[in-house]
Amino acid sequence: MPAPYSHHVRNILLALVLAVAGAGAAMAAPAVSGTLVQAPAPQPPDILFGPLFEAVQQARIYPDQKTFADAVPRGEPASILTQYRQQRAQTGFDLKRFVDTHFILPTAGTPYHPPAGQTLRAHIDGLWPVLTRKTDSVAPHDSLLPLPHSYVVPGGRFREVYYWDSYFTMLGLAESGNWGLVKNMTDNFAHEIDAYGHIPNGNRSYYLSRSQPPFFSFMVELLASHEGDAAYARYLPQLKKEYDYWMRGADGLAKGAAAERVVRLEDGGLLNRYWDERDVPRTESWMEDIATAGKAKNRPAAEVYRDLRAGAASGWDFSSRWLTDPHDLATIHTTDIIPVDLNALLFHLEQTLARASKSANAATEALRYARLADARRHAINRVLWNQQDGYYTDYDWRKKSITRPITAATVFPLFVHIAPRERAVSTARAVRDQLLKEGGLTTTTVNTGQQWDAPNGWAPLQWVAVQGLHHYGQDALAQSIGSRFLRNVQKLYDAQQKLVEKYVVEGEGLGGGGGGEYALQDGFGWTNGVTLKLLDAYCGDLAGCKKQDHAPAPQTAH
Repeated sequence: MPAPYSHHVRNILLALVLAVAGAGAAMAAPAVSGTLVQAPAPQPPDILFGPLFEAVQQARIYPDQKTFADAVPRGEPASILTQYRQQRAQTGFDLKRFVDTHFILPTAGTPYHPPAGQTLRAHIDGLWPVLTRKTDSVAPHDSLLPLPHSYVVPGGRFREVYYWDSYFTMLGLAESGNWGLVKNMTDNFAHEIDAYGHIPNGNRSYYLSRSQPPFFSFMVELLASHEGDAAYARYLPQLKKEYDYWMRGADGLAKGAAAERVVRLEDGGLLNRYWDERDVPRTESWMEDIATAGKAKNRPAAEVYRDLRAGAASGWDFSSRWLTDPHDLATIHTTDIIPVDLNALLFHLEQTLARASKSANAATEALRYARLADARRHAINRVLWNQQDGYYTDYDWRKKSITRPITAATVFPLFVHIAPRERAVSTARAVRDQLLKEGGLTTTTVNTGQQWDAPNGWAPLQWVAVQGLHHYGQDALAQSIGSRFLRNVQKLYDAQQKLVEKYVVEGEGLGGGGGGEYALQDGFGWTNGVTLKLLDAYCGDLAGCKKQDHAPAPQTAH
């Protein structure tokens, strides 16, 4: 285990680096003149409280390492640290009592119990206000980042808004008729891009060093489906900034090299990977990451931390798709992987930029982004296609080879409609033969104990598969995936009157999923959203389901 204070010294140095790292590490504040004044990004708790933070996490005072990361200090960090240094060597010093005195700890919300006999659809509509938050101001040194408008959180331990979760949540809000909240959340993400240069993993200071799967262009597209093409032009500045964040470092990058989130292939093409600016344990999973790095063989701890953080940026934290040894998390090497889903999403961002530029009468820019999208489409079909087995997969840019096992990410090129028809049919066949299970689409074919592996299935991946397969006329397979997952959700709801973060989709034990670093969470934002969409599409496959058994939720706008 690394020495307790080595992380603190590194954290201080990293804080200085982050403070001068440009748009990705600065908060923009409007000045009186209307220009933007740059201020340092808020520092995460592990930097603010250094040795105190590490002592609390090492003592495992709280079962969930995220608890103290979300605590709100009652005073100035420097003063609290001074008192800690003065008191910690005293006889009878009680660390938990010290924390309780100087911090406000997060508390669990009141469990939501639906009215007896409430349908699944009505239950979800009733959950939206329960999961809605408004935090346009926060206490000093709170790790929570303020947002100007209301938003929906996933639920459970996830007390903040998350980037890629939110798109699937917003699908459900739109289905419920709550377009005001859809716009609020899109505006919040636009605000984060303006403030920080990117959309962080979540609205916490400790998430600022990374983003998540880039679904902002899909959010704009969703809103434009309701408002018209004017929405594209309105969010064009933020779409550009997000794209610049993902492509930063591409200029002058040598062939076969990587910089931040960009990889230049040997043939000169550009694709992307996940990356985190920091290489220390994750603030919210501090001791778990130290334990993982301690098991790594012949690898610097900082390298392991970076790959763990990049895995969190992927949203698939964690999965065998990032591991050299599928059963050993310490072999994680996320930054070596060019993920097929990430690059499909960035193709959509480039396409959306072309459409938004055209909407804003910027024809030259529209052509430039269209060409970039076309180049990426060719690169994905050239590099991320498993010719031998007939499906899309990831690519290890260091080894210059594809990663062979199939995962649910294989459907993303179909989702963004860039697969040639014969490849879409081949991918659909592989999905049906290897990933389709009794309760929906499994994430991978390997059961490792990681939550983004078998036997778990996740709502967003069901929706991406359903939509992608529909694009290519694979409607029977799409319906099979959607209706099986829907019955799985309904079964658990009938038994326990709740929706959860993930589900077991194979074997006899269908229902709530397991694995990973924390207990199964109830709520649950993206499951709610996808379930509403699946109910709309496949309600007839569910006994007793009525397609229109709810009234649209009231608009929520601030």
